[in-house]
Amino acid sequence: MTLTKAESRCLPAALALWLIATPAIAQTFSREQDIVDLRLGQRALVDDGSCPAGQIKEVMGSQMTASGVLRTRKCIPRLGTKKR
Repeated sequence: MTLTKAESRCLPAALALWLIATPAIAQTFSREQDIVDLRLGQRALVDDGSCPAGQIKEVMGSQMTASGVLRTRKCIPRLGTKKR
């Protein structure tokens, strides 16, 4: 299969758009201690009941330090279908 000149110019833009549009799937844990190896930039959701109703705790590897990856925690809106 060969690409035309116009198709080969559009390919990098289409690939970049696909990478931006693809959602990052975060793993969900029931306890923060279950997150063993958090990498820089990785996000994990923790459903331990420490956030208000309708929110979930997000733990993120935010900064590299001499002792490892620094974790930051914040409550974010829980996404998904609403249940009655």
